[in-house]
Amino acid sequence: MLLTYKLVQLIEEHSRPLAAGLLERVKKSPFLQEYRNVPDAELTQRVQEIYSQLGEWLTNGREQDIANRYSEIGARRAAQGVPLSQLIWTIVLVKENLWEYLKRNAKAEDLYELSGAHEMLQLLEQFFDRAMYFGAVGYERKQQPDTER
Repeated sequence: MLLTYKLVQLIEEHSRPLAAGLLERVKKSPFLQEYRNVPDAELTQRVQEIYSQLGEWLTNGREQDIANRYSEIGARRAAQGVPLSQLIWTIVLVKENLWEYLKRNAKAEDLYELSGAHEMLQLLEQFFDRAMYFGAVGYERKQQPDTER
């Protein structure tokens, strides 16, 4: 569990460059054309919040908290005209951005240990999978007529 703590701490401490890297990936992606409707500062802030609070999400990540956060994000992206597929692709990029950052910046011995740290991998996958699902839920709720909410 010490390794998990060290890696989460690395992520949280470097949330700003991680968020900046994600913003660049979003801008360069041919799959995310409608993200032009999302202000850079807003996207950067949301992603930085994810990275800076990752330890909290992973250790105390009550499903209702994840549901609330990602339903709100999904609804916001729907209001901004971002298609659901692009919302989901962006969440995938947030995860990929994180793994690439860890590969570049974590110590080799930590990465070696990480391959055996299934608990952290499982928690990360679970977190991002739920983020995608609840983002889609919020998006779909926003698409429903007010009478059906």
